Amino acid sequence: MPKFAQIASTINLALYAVVSCTGLMVSTASFAATSSNIERIEVTGSYIKRQDWESASPITVIDAATINAQGFTSIEQILQQQPSMPGSALGASSNNGARGVAQVDLRGLGAKRTLVLLNGRRMVNSGSGADSSVDLNAIPLPMVARIEILKDGASAVYGSDAIAGVVNIITHSEYDGLQVDVTSGVSAQGDGETQLLSAIYGVNSARGNYSVGVVFADRAEVMQGDRDWYKPTDHNSSSIPSGTLNGMVQDENGQWIKSPHIYNYADDVYFQTPNERRSVFASMNHTLDHGVVVNVDALYTNRRSNQQLSGQPARINLNVCDPFTRGDCVLLDDAMLAAGIGANALGQVQYLRRMSEVGPRIYSQDTDTWQLSAGLAGHVGWHRGLDWRIDYGFGKNQADTAVANSIHADWMAEAIYADQASWFSGEPLTEAMMDAVSFTERTRGGNEQQTLLATASGELVELSAGAIEFAIGAEYRSESGYFYPDPIMIAGQGTAPRQAPTDGRYHVFSVFQELSVPFSEALNGQFALRLDDYSSFGLATTWKVGLTYQTTADLMLRAVASSGFRAPNVAELYGGNQGSFENLIDPWSDNTKPQQILVNRTADPDLKPENAKSYTLGLVYSPQYLDGLALTLDYWRVAVTDAVSRLDVQAGIHACYAGDINACTTFNITPAGDMDNITSRLTNVGLLETAGVDMNVTYRINAAGLEWTAANDTTYLMDFEQDNSEYAGTIDGSFGAYGRVRNHFTMTASAGNWGLWYLNRYLGPMSDLRKGNRVGSSMYHDISGTYRINEQAMLTLGVRNLSNTKPQRVSNGKDAGTVPEVYDTVGRTFYAGVSLRF
Repeated sequence: MPKFAQIASTINLALYAVVSCTGLMVSTASFAATSSNIERIEVTGSYIKRQDWESASPITVIDAATINAQGFTSIEQILQQQPSMPGSALGASSNNGARGVAQVDLRGLGAKRTLVLLNGRRMVNSGSGADSSVDLNAIPLPMVARIEILKDGASAVYGSDAIAGVVNIITHSEYDGLQVDVTSGVSAQGDGETQLLSAIYGVNSARGNYSVGVVFADRAEVMQGDRDWYKPTDHNSSSIPSGTLNGMVQDENGQWIKSPHIYNYADDVYFQTPNERRSVFASMNHTLDHGVVVNVDALYTNRRSNQQLSGQPARINLNVCDPFTRGDCVLLDDAMLAAGIGANALGQVQYLRRMSEVGPRIYSQDTDTWQLSAGLAGHVGWHRGLDWRIDYGFGKNQADTAVANSIHADWMAEAIYADQASWFSGEPLTEAMMDAVSFTERTRGGNEQQTLLATASGELVELSAGAIEFAIGAEYRSESGYFYPDPIMIAGQGTAPRQAPTDGRYHVFSVFQELSVPFSEALNGQFALRLDDYSSFGLATTWKVGLTYQTTADLMLRAVASSGFRAPNVAELYGGNQGSFENLIDPWSDNTKPQQILVNRTADPDLKPENAKSYTLGLVYSPQYLDGLALTLDYWRVAVTDAVSRLDVQAGIHACYAGDINACTTFNITPAGDMDNITSRLTNVGLLETAGVDMNVTYRINAAGLEWTAANDTTYLMDFEQDNSEYAGTIDGSFGAYGRVRNHFTMTASAGNWGLWYLNRYLGPMSDLRKGNRVGSSMYHDISGTYRINEQAMLTLGVRNLSNTKPQRVSNGKDAGTVPEVYDTVGRTFYAGVSLRF
């Protein structure tokens, strides 16, 4: 209770301070009761309900018509096209390490720094367990009425995670009758088929609206080897199916020579990952007596997805027999010794074999996500009138995942010891040999979230320029997550690194306030303050100040300054130790080249929150002399300090070698150079800073008997710096794409029963981060058309990537010499849909 009293007192003090500062402008009618029949609405970025709202923060709105025109089957495909989304967010084209999730990455600051809301309320993190962000696959596209993207820090309103901004997904709430939609698509190559089927039934009554819907979505795979622009040399690996011993192989004469072989693993790898989703959702808005409204939203989604990689590259360290032992060891014959194959300091040799004969590694996920929100809302006539709302939210996600054709390291070593001649010969493995060393890795995980939110908003006093409006609220939220690897992996018996379980939870209590103050008819101030008390680290305080100034009827200036934070998530606080083979130089050895050294990656329950400052300065111009034209121009900057990150392991090794005892202790290295237990711990050492300019132009006109709308959205990235390294204007398969210019142009034309839609998406040239060469620009063209047959039926036809633009080549590309999350690797795609209303 003492903490709560302290927080409440601070909120009240801030509230009264702002009111008192504006007291001289209170009119004689300041406490007169007011009433209005005009609906007051709530928009993303504020709990204040207004009849009209000129936001100081830039907001992009994607409506249902735009969503439907693109023929996609998931939300992430739409969001990742936005100019404000650089980087390389995980999605349909992420095959390695994504576990089937789809994310949004605003400003390229990472998915965990973008807050995702569903109807203005937090949604549970979801994926394979102990996840740090929302899996957008859990939200079925047909239930979406619009998507609002707040491109500004919003921690003072929503709390943690809103450093880069907020994506608020708003669902339909006024269905009346039955609507059935069917959309299908296929690439020009005849693969990558997609289907989206939905049926939604709603009833309107004098008391409210009640609706229920079901959605089925299916996406088929696209293989890398099935695209003609792909070069087999893009995928080379020294891990070959015949196996190597200390990098040597036997030739046809039985002599050991240096392996001349490289392996192309593209035929087993996806460009587009298969994904199947089933969703059921329901909503109710029911008005009780005295105007109290009951709102209930329920959503359940099951996702079944797959990724596929080539056979496991099994790396086994084998004991070498000495003159006095036999059995669990390999015997080096004269030919091996003559070729230079010898034991290392630990008395071992390394055997590396691509286990292609066992089969590709098939990753599979079966996830279930539930989201329930129930609330009461009403209005009381106290003072000038007060809108209140109480919401309870429950979200749960659980996942069963598997990796087929994994290799058991101990079983493989035993099999080699029992028959080294067969394994070292380079000949294919027998069925019995493959069965003896393979298994299916199984894991389970999940997330759970509970929230209780109470808000009130209304008018405080009337000033000469209008009323001071406010919102206050309190929120309790609990988060938990777990991830339990396969027991074989926990024991460190697989050929992939060891991983320990993750299991943890935390909770937070928050209070917050907002004020909107009309200092004059032209100048309006928006203020927010929030205090959060976390069980994991303690208190966090955030603020936001926004100003709008209407200089003329045509021009409004706006500015925002805010602080933000991101609380460490469950995996960062309580994550189990995970091994990672990293290419490092061991200065204590004679080998001056990088070698793979096992590093233990650990979490830290004492992590502190990340802190951020964000600034926006811009204008909104809508000239009266040219009706239908609107322009926004905004400069933005975000700086993140104390980012959760890891120290440079290689730098720590060199520092320890030079005699820095603190470095030895930090990385768990002995001064003598024993790195068997080298450790990389998460800590608050990272720095992130990005800045740029957004410009949006929209023009609506009636001409030649048609209704025209043209919109152009541009982001120019001025700066993207992480840990003192500049990435603006560069691209890299591991880090992402941070091009200077991203542009999004759309044009629609409609008349009567038909409409046409055109999209032009441009990615500017970049510099290859690894080699420094120029990576050219890319332009994609999409078109679609709609025709309303009658009041009940409408048809849609479209083509994405009409010009079949090929992806740009990147030296350190994730797959096939490119970055599939950035460039279209599927190619030209056709789609068609029909919508029926009864």
